[in-house]
Amino acid sequence: MIQAASRAALSDLRRQFDVIAGSASAEELIALSGELHSIGNLLAGQPQLRRALGDASTVAETRSDLISSLLGLQVTGRANDVARAAVALRWSSPWDLADAVELLADEALLSAAEKQGALGEVEDELFRFERILDSEGALTTLFDDATATVGRRSDLLRSVLGGKVSPITLQLLEHAIGTTRKRSIVLAIDDLLESAARRQDRSIARVTSAVPLAETQRTQLAQTLSGIYGKQISLRVAIDPSIRGGLIIKVGDEVIDGSVAHRLTAARAALAS
Repeated sequence: MIQAASRAALSDLRRQFDVIAGSASAEELIALSGELHSIGNLLAGQPQLRRALGDASTVAETRSDLISSLLGLQVTGRANDVARAAVALRWSSPWDLADAVELLADEALLSAAEKQGALGEVEDELFRFERILDSEGALTTLFDDATATVGRRSDLLRSVLGGKVSPITLQLLEHAIGTTRKRSIVLAIDDLLESAARRQDRSIARVTSAVPLAETQRTQLAQTLSGIYGKQISLRVAIDPSIRGGLIIKVGDEVIDGSVAHRLTAARAALAS
């Protein structure tokens, strides 16, 4: 779990990023994302550099000048400004610095989608792909295979998705499978969905139901959850007949399991005790 210093640094960096990238066009944001992704991979792949840039005991300006000298003319002014801002902040761990730069690479793509009026479409495409992974465990295993090269995973991604998603969605997923610091693709998509929701000042509730929900049920559930959590909640509903009835609702790290299957399991446990 991210510690307090890094949480504060990430919040500060997001604000600075919005200022630096606020006037950029969608095309410029897409290019910026690629640059930040490369910088993130550089930090993740160079332990000594990562530690030097994440060392809070050194002067912030010295760290910023170091990253600028390393990047030189290889990146645009915006990418250099974001990198300087990132390394000047105090992080709980040098890894948190690398992760933050990777996160901003994704934020740049989501911002580009927003400027194109396509953020909702990208969010839907990410959710649908996550549902495919949830139902196809073997496919998830292939994407999470640490022995497979990035190129091999990228080829697999393109063969599965083809031209079925927007270029920005495909680039976000390629970032997810192409980071030097490997993690589960499903967890990476979860983070992307949360970032997309945050850009629209709302949160996501992942709802699993045994049967499709009527529109009135969706609306009522969204309103109820919005009242509980004090913010706008949008639903992402998946159908799973194995839960037999009821709903499983996940908002952030909180899970409300009201499924019939869960209640039957609890009843069996009570009878056996």
